[in-house]
Amino acid sequence: MLGFAERLKGSLVRRLRRLRQSILVHPDALYTLHEQEHLRRILQYLKVDCVFDVGANVGQYALMLRKKAKFVGRIISFEPIPRLADELRQVAHSDGLWDIQQIALASESEQCHFNVMAGDQFSSLCTPSVAETARFADRNIVKDRIVVQTETLESAYTRLRNKYGFERPFLKMDTQGFDVRILQSGESIASRFVGLQSELSIKKIYKEAVDFREATQFYNRIGFELSAFIPNNSGHFPQLIETDCIMVRSDLMPHDSLVARHKTS
Repeated sequence: MLGFAERLKGSLVRRLRRLRQSILVHPDALYTLHEQEHLRRILQYLKVDCVFDVGANVGQYALMLRKKAKFVGRIISFEPIPRLADELRQVAHSDGLWDIQQIALASESEQCHFNVMAGDQFSSLCTPSVAETARFADRNIVKDRIVVQTETLESAYTRLRNKYGFERPFLKMDTQGFDVRILQSGESIASRFVGLQSELSIKKIYKEAVDFREATQFYNRIGFELSAFIPNNSGHFPQLIETDCIMVRSDLMPHDSLVARHKTS
């Protein structure tokens, strides 16, 4: 018979094992679990071999793809602010499949002024606005204006595909009010992407931003169907100001007739 100390030790070991298998997360970050798991599944389902990380900041999204979504393919991060692009290069230096492009995707390939905000994650080609909400007024305010190089999505896609030879790219955009205009300028090659992730404005914090209904209708029109909404309420619960959508190219979605056949078989 085991003594009391041995039984207690065994019980503690079993509880520690169960604890290791549990996911501990702060309530403010619960929405990130949905994003990570959905991306893990969707990138596998679509057999994605390259992610365009447009609006990379200092690599938060790319690191999440590597560590949480378990993506092992090529990542191309676009970040026009020189200081942040330098930080990105340092973060990515040991990852041979992570490329940094110090440019902004836009409607034209040119040099133009870029608004650097007090909170650098809000930096954008767009103009900040407090007409619908002033929640981010202290961070979404222009601190500096710099000249950056821009390129159209079509030009970037062609140039980088010629270099890397990817076949099934996924387009992630977090460009602070500019996502739709990027795809409008690259509409002719939109179907080359097997899926996309875009930030939608529920309440506009940029003058040029497109309403979320108009944005999703545009994405539908050019051939993408909704796969998930990812609310990013952190810091302003219960108000929803922005949300991400993950979409899949329509021809890669299961056909309704095929789904019905599986249900009856």
